[in-house]
Amino acid sequence: MEDNKALTMEEIISRVQEIPPFPQTIIKIMEITKNPEAGAKELEEEIIKDQGLTTKILQLANSAFYHGRRNIETVRDAAVVLGFEAVRTMVLTTVIGKFMEKELPGYALEKEALWKQSQISAIMTKAVAKKVKYKKIDQAYTAGLLRDIGKVILDQYVGSAYQEINALVEKGYTFIEAEEQVLGFNHGQVGAKIAEKWNLPEELAEVIAIHHNPRAAMINPRLVYITHIADSLIMMMGIHIGIDGLAYEFFSEAAKALELNEKMLSEIMSEVADIIEAEPVYLEL
Repeated sequence: MEDNKALTMEEIISRVQEIPPFPQTIIKIMEITKNPEAGAKELEEEIIKDQGLTTKILQLANSAFYHGRRNIETVRDAAVVLGFEAVRTMVLTTVIGKFMEKELPGYALEKEALWKQSQISAIMTKAVAKKVKYKKIDQAYTAGLLRDIGKVILDQYVGSAYQEINALVEKGYTFIEAEEQVLGFNHGQVGAKIAEKWNLPEELAEVIAIHHNPRAAMINPRLVYITHIADSLIMMMGIHIGIDGLAYEFFSEAAKALELNEKMLSEIMSEVADIIEAEPVYLEL
């Protein structure tokens, strides 16, 4: 399809530039959570300026995956009990939800489907990270949340090139290979540009770019492998799968590198299924 083939990096960057930057309040909060000298009181004072954000953080802090034995009643409690990194992850989660909630007809994802799948992916990625004793648990959660964010921009192009992409998939191409062959880009590469726009760490941009091709990992292979495994488990569970479905390659070496066997993978899926069944895990937008 010639018009789709004409897609250039300039066009992609132009679309990415149309994405609104984070509000100044959010930028300030992110800065505080990265400052080792900042205290829980300072963080709380900034967050409570936004009542909606405060409510969503407390909702997340008391959700099935974060919740311990005690109730989290204030933002300060969340910062002290769960840590600054967890709060930073929650803030990011609340901000990107609106961006990811829209319907993506090109990928056959109804309204909020990508957002819901991404939240489950974040929980799954965190569960895999805990299983393999990865130290930056909340970083893994964020990686799982953002891994398919590029679909939001690439959706319209995938929709118009569906027949060409599907023809290649039927010939044995993975969906990501078919995207790149027809459009010149895949949703991972586009997502990495969004991560750069939001000044997210290089490690996260790498995960987003190559979570379907973990062999290419260079900055943090372990995080890429964890996200790849989690994404594969999500597809096996059939949660909000779009037209790309199971048309992806599972990199078995990732499981070997993480020392995960079939029994452990089943345990992770069972754990996440229990979390989902325990109570609603989706953040209300």
